[in-house]
Amino acid sequence: MYLIGTDIGTQGTKSVLVNEKGKVLSEATREYDVITPKPNWAEVWPDVWVKAAFETIKEVIERANVPKKNIAGIAISGLYGGSGIPVDRNMEPLRPCLIWMDRRAVRETEWVKENVPKDLIFSITGNYVDSYYGFTKIMWIRNNEPEIWKKVYKFVTPKDYVIHRMTGCLAIDYSSAGNLGGVFDVKKLNWSKEMCDILGIPMEYLPERIVKSSEVVGKVKREVSQLCGLLEGTPVVAGGIDAPVAQLSAGALEEGEHVAMVGTSTCWGTVHDGSKLAFGLVSYPYVVYDTERIYTFGGSATTGALARWFKEQFAESETVVGERIGVSPYQLLDEEVKRVPPGSDGIVVLPYFMGERSPIWDPSARGVIFGVTLYHKRSHIYRALMEAGAYALRHNIEAGLKAGLKLNEECWIVGGVAKSSVWVKIFADVTGFKMRQVETLVEAPFGDAFLAGLGTGVIDKPERIKEWVKYKKPIEPEPENKKIYDKYYEIYLKLYENTKKLMQEL
Repeated sequence: MYLIGTDIGTQGTKSVLVNEKGKVLSEATREYDVITPKPNWAEVWPDVWVKAAFETIKEVIERANVPKKNIAGIAISGLYGGSGIPVDRNMEPLRPCLIWMDRRAVRETEWVKENVPKDLIFSITGNYVDSYYGFTKIMWIRNNEPEIWKKVYKFVTPKDYVIHRMTGCLAIDYSSAGNLGGVFDVKKLNWSKEMCDILGIPMEYLPERIVKSSEVVGKVKREVSQLCGLLEGTPVVAGGIDAPVAQLSAGALEEGEHVAMVGTSTCWGTVHDGSKLAFGLVSYPYVVYDTERIYTFGGSATTGALARWFKEQFAESETVVGERIGVSPYQLLDEEVKRVPPGSDGIVVLPYFMGERSPIWDPSARGVIFGVTLYHKRSHIYRALMEAGAYALRHNIEAGLKAGLKLNEECWIVGGVAKSSVWVKIFADVTGFKMRQVETLVEAPFGDAFLAGLGTGVIDKPERIKEWVKYKKPIEPEPENKKIYDKYYEIYLKLYENTKKLMQEL
């Protein structure tokens, strides 16, 4: 039997088709852009996601050339959809979805800080407040778009909207519900009427059906089968938020196992029993053992996005040469970076190019390139951007350790950035943790395919993920480099503290 996993990401959607042993037989991607009508605003019309999902699903089936009747099922994960898509009773979108990257809900965040006791919201939800969270974005729509608010039937996550288009069934999984923050009771595993009332979010605006990530929520409709290539009646499994599904794709099940999912942004996370919730990080149910284990993560808003920004603004020659010789421009930039020493000869970057999530939770934060002299070259700046991504990862790991979370000495790393051995080495040297890449760098879609197997009975238990995942040799931190980075990391922390008031003025 065969299984399909699809992940709807921030800048692209990817699908894979695997056999029941976890061997990837085909993959397909589609890229798209986020609408940014103002600084720190980020939204997407959901039909972009539907089109990309259907096209990639159809493509992996055609590429693998397997009998459709032998495809047991599909699971779909997605980016954190922030507010979710406000839809009317016909399930038609009323406006674009305010995704996780959108930070416009500043006044709503301040209102919560002034009116809701910190201990109350944290004790119920396991989380605090920031414009990152979906519940603040929902409040923004209520406060700023009353005509839309009057027409709202539900707020639906990106991947659940696509699943509804495929099956006609509406549900939300535990991880997606928990990631909304503010309105989900992490202990009772249901919407909190108390918090909904306090925040002024009608509970009926949230999906009633909350399911496990491995649950079959519906079957492919006839009219959709032509568009996505799956047979009518193919089971569709709930999936979850992309970060914990990527965590699963690296084989993480037990306490102490931790994974850095490093793509456009970074999500570093670990799994535990929920007894130690880290204030300042994000916590919600995991995508296996959903009712027993909590996934806690810290996320920096820009990592791969920094490299993409640099490439688009300053690396035209690498882009042109790369196209000519069939090599990624990022590989060419990596070669230049190898000639620059740790610490980039005195340049420190704050990677807050889209505000910042944990652990500083500051939508006013801005990118800073500090310490530049006439001696420095372009490659110094690029390496400093890479190091900034690693400093942000270390900052989140330290927040987890401070909360008492147990962490193994080895961190597994997945995502597009993990293709760069230079960058992975920087992560190891900055954090002091061994970094182990997985051999198949398909991350969340791979975890989705596994969830599809669990949901359809092709796979009997979550522990089988350990048989699916193959690892490369770990990249060890170099003690001398770590000493250098320890000094620069202290400057990195002080640089933010000394500029944050100026950032707010700006």
